[in-house]
Amino acid sequence: MLNPFPDLLVLGFFAPTLVRIAAGCAFLYLARMQYNRREEIKQLDLPFVGKNSWWYAASATANAAIGTLLVFGVYTQFAALLATVGLFKGLWLNRRHPSVVILPNSTVLILIAICLSLLLSGAGAFAFDLPL
Repeated sequence: MLNPFPDLLVLGFFAPTLVRIAAGCAFLYLARMQYNRREEIKQLDLPFVGKNSWWYAASATANAAIGTLLVFGVYTQFAALLATVGLFKGLWLNRRHPSVVILPNSTVLILIAICLSLLLSGAGAFAFDLPL
């Protein structure tokens, strides 16, 4: 099948950029929602952590840092690797405590696929990473 817009193939280098910025915005949203629900999260008895008031701050800070790194394209592959590990943890945690991970499982799976794609393909345009 012929491509209906062959001139747009030149802009293919910007595709990882759009995906990277979308994933970064999702992580910034997740950090903001965890911060807004801090009182509710403080009351939960989480596995391995228990009832601690510091956990929500560490989780929100990690999500904000990963989101910021992805949006600005700094250490994108490292941030994508950390994000993938955190999202697998969130997928497991989402079954027991859905108020901690605000996103549904389907969105978490899509973000895992996006982060793995960024890990393999690189940061795209307007990034401060070294090219692959």
